[in-house]
Amino acid sequence: MKAAIMGYGTIGSGVAEILRVNQDAIASRVKEPIELKYVLDLRDFPGDPEEGKFTKNVDDIVNDPEVSLVVETMGGVHPAYEFVRKNLEAGKSVTTSNKALVADKGAELVRIAKEHHANFMFEASVGGGIPIIRTLCTCLTGDVIEEITGILNGTTNYMLTDMSENGSDFDEVLRDAQAQGFAEKDPTADIEGYDASRKIAILTSLVSGKTVDYKDIPTEGITRIDSMDMRYAKKMGMTIKLLARMVKADGSYCCRVAPYLLNPDHPLFSVNGVFNAVFVKGNMLGDSMYYGSGAGKLPTASAVTADLVSMALNIDRDVTIGWSEEKLSISDPMNQENRYFVRARVGIGDISRSFPDAKIIDAGYDNETAFVTGKIREGAFKEIMNSLGEPVSVIRLA
Repeated sequence: MKAAIMGYGTIGSGVAEILRVNQDAIASRVKEPIELKYVLDLRDFPGDPEEGKFTKNVDDIVNDPEVSLVVETMGGVHPAYEFVRKNLEAGKSVTTSNKALVADKGAELVRIAKEHHANFMFEASVGGGIPIIRTLCTCLTGDVIEEITGILNGTTNYMLTDMSENGSDFDEVLRDAQAQGFAEKDPTADIEGYDASRKIAILTSLVSGKTVDYKDIPTEGITRIDSMDMRYAKKMGMTIKLLARMVKADGSYCCRVAPYLLNPDHPLFSVNGVFNAVFVKGNMLGDSMYYGSGAGKLPTASAVTADLVSMALNIDRDVTIGWSEEKLSISDPMNQENRYFVRARVGIGDISRSFPDAKIIDAGYDNETAFVTGKIREGAFKEIMNSLGEPVSVIRLA
């Protein structure tokens, strides 16, 4: 069985490596070998183990009837979308690790694959090496999923862990993450929460069967978290994590990406460094959690290769993914109830009048007052805070 890889960066080269190193194990599972025939990339890789397989023309792959399996690891929406679509329309099954592509075009590509008796798979687009998509689509189909809460971005989790453990400032830890290769040169998608927003949109789409537009999800990154927030968190025996959340509410789902304070008994409290984890609550199963490497060459390539094997085992057979192009109207996030940690430059009297059940947090710092509210609706909280003035910091409690 012949395969092609489009995009020979970190993940694409990792898939090629796995196909070489584990070729016998893969062949025994598929009942025949999977042979890499093409690698599409505009760059040259002299001396690479796959030298001789490189092409700069996607039509070499599209028009080759021997190739039935295609890997897309180019990144970005364009031209990845056009290349994936051409291959699906040619009846070739495609797997991708590209969350931007899946979040933007996933439902359409699922439909196109079905129309041409091929499969479109994307396990590695969420959670790297964690098999969360296959779990939701096959293992938990008897449950109504009531909540998904995940640490879905390794860069921000590494940064927040460092800030918590070492008292580092945001700018300092970002430079360190970039130096170690955990953060991109342009880290905007990670630190502003957009990467996690795309991933929770994909998971919510799969759970609901409709399309969630990640641009509709309220998204806050970690750029406003500072070392003082971390000191207050330690004072309360808590930690701060960037969470992507989906909760069943009002006949739909309420979604949000934001920093949250977690108690030690929260299942995601101890997920540190570049690791990812996804907490899932089903109405029958109850609570379950999935933990592992959320990024990196071989963990992500492992998930891509697992899709390759699944596609090879299902040639000429649809693997059902219930994801339509109909847009889902997500619930109004202003109706969601939360508790809030607030740092503000107001007196205790003003706080007590505005939030009668507030608990003052005394960490010995001057010029501001910190407190934790009781449960209150998001919209009502914002109205009260507008009357008190701009807060120094606001972090929700999970």
